[in-house]
Amino acid sequence: MCATCVHPVRTATWFTSRNPSSICVILYIFLGSLSVLTICGNLLVIASIVYFKQLHTPTNYLILSLAVADLLVGVVVFPFSMAFTVTSCLYHEGLFCKIRDSFDVTLCTSSILNLCCISIDRYYAVCQPLLYKTKINAQVTLTMILLSWGISVLIGIGIIVAGFSQGTCEEMCSVDVVVANTMGPVFSFYFPAVIMVCIYLKIFLVAQRQVNSIHNSKLQSTKSAASKMERKATKTLAIVMGVFLLCLTPYFICVLLSTVIVYLTEPLNWFAMSNSMFNPFIYAFFYKWFRTAFRLIISGKIFQANLAHTKLY
Repeated sequence: MCATCVHPVRTATWFTSRNPSSICVILYIFLGSLSVLTICGNLLVIASIVYFKQLHTPTNYLILSLAVADLLVGVVVFPFSMAFTVTSCLYHEGLFCKIRDSFDVTLCTSSILNLCCISIDRYYAVCQPLLYKTKINAQVTLTMILLSWGISVLIGIGIIVAGFSQGTCEEMCSVDVVVANTMGPVFSFYFPAVIMVCIYLKIFLVAQRQVNSIHNSKLQSTKSAASKMERKATKTLAIVMGVFLLCLTPYFICVLLSTVIVYLTEPLNWFAMSNSMFNPFIYAFFYKWFRTAFRLIISGKIFQANLAHTKLY
């Protein structure tokens, strides 16, 4: 391995090797590639929504906020985690991994709160379409984004001050570890996750009734097409939420059981962070307008002509 650590009671005594092994180099390349993919993918999402006027919608503003959180994971958290994981043991490791954990918790909380806001947006779009434009507008969306980021920063700072750790930062009172590692995940993950699942379950039931109603009443094709588009958008964003929960749930379960399975925490943390890389690929796969926007940006056509008002769908 890249370093040899001896910490039977999680103390601050560490022994490291100086010569990186081939495994160390491979890990750096692999984890560095994840970071690059995360940064590039989310930059494409951000550039698409900012540049193309047709994508200036409340839903996409929330997706933009989510992409910013994912981008920061690639820019900030990935490098810290690479140094922590690959070199494994550092002299002043307590401060180092507290900084990593602070960014990690803040951005993770921001992602799930943004997903909560997206689920609320989808609820009104599908369940109360007549009220959607009045309930969800640019001002409301901006308020939700600011609240999501503000609460995330407060939780991130509060959890770190309270002593949350991934089981490797420093020696702590076991009672403090249990309290911090229980209350943190509850407020930053489990509680928002339950809310999201309940909202999307409600949306699913309403969408099913709408499908049956459309088939029975044979509504006009334009209304049917609009309803179909909203349901597809909801389905795609539900998949984003599902992938998010799939990636993060094992990690937060591990945090709750950190005294039992502490050595699984770091691999599961990387699996959780990889979620930030998946979202742009999900958008590109399911959204035709994002695929079109990505092609125009990657090909450099937006630098050759003003395509801000191009019709993407």
